Order: sequence, then C-alpha cells, then structure tokens
Amino acid sequence: MKHRHLLGLKDYPADDIKSIIDTAFSFKEVLERPIKKVPSLNGKTIVNLFFENSTRTRISFELAQKRLSADTVNFSASTSSLKKGETFKDTAQNLEAMKIDAVVMRHPTPGAPLHLTKHIDSIVINAGDGTHEHPTQAILDMTSLYEKFGYLKGLKIAIIGDISHSRVALSNIYGLKTMGAEVTLCGPSTLIPPFIEDLGVKVNYNIDEVIDWADALNVLRIQRERMHGGFLPSIREYRNLFGITTERLSQHKKELVIMHPGPINRGVEIDSAVADSDQAIILNQVLNGVASRMAILYLLLGGKLGEGND
Repeated sequence: MKHRHLLGLKDYPADDIKSIIDTAFSFKEVLERPIKKVPSLNGKTIVNLFFENSTRTRISFELAQKRLSADTVNFSASTSSLKKGETFKDTAQNLEAMKIDAVVMRHPTPGAPLHLTKHIDSIVINAGDGTHEHPTQAILDMTSLYEKFGYLKGLKIAIIGDISHSRVALSNIYGLKTMGAEVTLCGPSTLIPPFIEDLGVKVNYNIDEVIDWADALNVLRIQRERMHGGFLPSIREYRNLFGITTERLSQHKKELVIMHPGPINRGVEIDSAVADSDQAIILNQVLNGVASRMAILYLLLGGKLGEGND
C-alpha cells in the first residue's frame, strides 16, 4: 500500500483500490466458513474512536477486527473525559500511550482524521469526517459493483440525492473516477454542490434520463440531521421528482442494480418494494462492508507498508 493511513480516496492509487477489492473477495470466502475467523491480526490492538453516532459502520469495523483476531476497544465520546474538558489532542495521546496499533475514527469535523495523524503514530482509518469523505463506504460500494459486473472501468454509475451533504458521494466520485467508471449526479439543484463537474462527473436533474443511462443507481439517504432549512420544499416533492419508486422503474424496460449506503428512509428516496427487490444489492453491500474493511485492516496492519506517510 502506498499510503500508511486511509484518510480519503482523493488521489488514492488505483492499484491500491484494486488490491483492497481483491483481498476483500478472499476475506468474503472466510465469512462463508463455519468458523469465520483468521489469525491475521492476532496481537494487534485497534481503537474505534467514534465522535458521532453510528450503527452500520461501527459494527462492521468491529466485526472485521474480531474476524481478523485483533483486540478491539470501543471509545464513545459521549461517555469519555472529553465531557470533562479533556482536549482532542490529550485524548489521542493517552490512547497512543496504551500501545495501540490503529485508530478507526468518525468525527463530525471535516479533516479530523488527518489532524489525528499529527498527534499519534498509529495508523488512522477514516470512518467518516463530517461532510468530507467516507472512504471505506466507497470501497465496499466498488467491491459490490465489481462483484456484480466483473469490472469498473466504463461502468455507468448514477449517484442520486443529497450530494452536498454526502461524504459517501464524494468518496464514491473519487474512487469510481480513479477506477475508470462514468459518474452522473442527480438530485435537487439545492443539493448539488457548485463546480462539482470539475471532478469529472456529469450532472443531470432529470431522473428518468439518468435511469435510462445508468447501469447502477447509488441512492443516497436524505440527511435531515445535516440540513437547516431551505434545501427541500417538501419530502413529498422530493419523492415525486427524484424518488426511486416502483412506478418509475416500471416505466423503464431495463435491468438496473440498486444500491443504498443505509440507513434507508423507506418511501422517501426509495420505495420498500424496490429496496427489497432482486435488483437491489443493499444486503450484499453490508456483507461486503465487513469483507472490505477486513481487507483494509489487513493490508494496512498485516502486510508490508510502503514509503508513503499519508
């Protein structure tokens, strides 16, 4: 691996992304065994440092660590000494003093994982930093696409919904473009960042044209907790204009792969019948999340590190 940490997919090497995907498929085979455990990271200690609520990502990382036989420590900011006034730097350095090997970090502030690397020597993996990046989600998405299609180069992927507030969208854009896929964004103009096309993607506000074009739809959650008014006239209008509904898909005579990073707002960005259909690979994404995070941990902690420091 070229980089010591996994902070984001901007400028992340294609060879390293492919190595992670290939290794994830090896670990997925492990997850199908009666005994779903290997000793690859036996003796390694990993801290899950979450300053934001999380269910899927935290459990996925914890499972990945345990499947690799690593020792896992879960840190919750809401019950930590941070509530007593301890600084972020002191918390990080106290954890480092306990001789840990890696930190998986989620934080509401963009750039927080990079900031952490300035204070500790352990490997840092970004599990989501504000509205910036969520690289491991993008890697599991690409792993799921590669499993379904057998390739990424030239694949037509539409990312639908709240692009402005989505760290999943940004990491997917960086990763998919690096791997040679074509990416189109679709959603309300208030939720599409200005100049986003500078990243090599297209923007189309007509969901039906996008469905006709795409091989797969990655449908994003409407993140109500990150909005402060003015972005959407109403949830009903969003569903009418951009929702992936049964009626809308029935008008398009084509096979589509449907993805969603979760949690799903059923009946808003996607209908339950669509999310539960044979077209959807949402539960495959969950399993691939464990396998790909096993691969990331193994390659950063178990394999030889390259010369890169960031």
